[in-house]
Amino acid sequence: SHWDGSLEEVPGTEVTNKQLAKYMIYLQNLGCHNINFVTPTHFVPQILAALEIALETGLNLPLVFNCGGYESEEVIELLDGIIDIYIPDAKFSSDEVSKKFCDAPDYFSNLKKILKLMYKQVGNLEIINGIAKKGLLIRHLVMPNDTAGTEEIMAFIAKELSTDTFINIMDQYRPCGEAYKFREISRTITENEFEDAIKTARSFSLHRFGLSN
Repeated sequence: SHWDGSLEEVPGTEVTNKQLAKYMIYLQNLGCHNINFVTPTHFVPQILAALEIALETGLNLPLVFNCGGYESEEVIELLDGIIDIYIPDAKFSSDEVSKKFCDAPDYFSNLKKILKLMYKQVGNLEIINGIAKKGLLIRHLVMPNDTAGTEEIMAFIAKELSTDTFINIMDQYRPCGEAYKFREISRTITENEFEDAIKTARSFSLHRFGLSN
């Protein structure tokens, strides 16, 4: 059994590259602050083709790549100089845990390579007048019984990326779907678990947080 961040099925509509480009310009004209691509890895070739059209017709908003962190190095390398803001999840540091819940025993080793690539491309998050313009923002969902392995994740970020890395520490884990079958993730987190996660991050001199609570 595998656990995913969401089990919802969202209906979609097929669009051409030109239509996607028009949507981007439309959003820009509405006054949006960025173009946010969510879980877009499998659509990267189409996105790049649409971006070529959109850029030629005046698109100048920051481009956001919003993903789960389990990415292909080749894809991230393709996006060098194109994506302005990366927003990956940092879910698990234990191979055993990521294998059990996501069938991805190499999740953390892959994540570390991907975060380094992203950081090399865009650096620390730059915020101007309250609006993110460029950089890396890492999301970390605190899990019950420290299933996420927060300390190892925060240690890696501080030591291998930067203590100025912007991290969104989130407390909204809710068991759903098959999560109830597993004792360690069958409940919400406690207030102490959330506070401990923040203390852990601060213990590594991390200090830029978007606390979701």
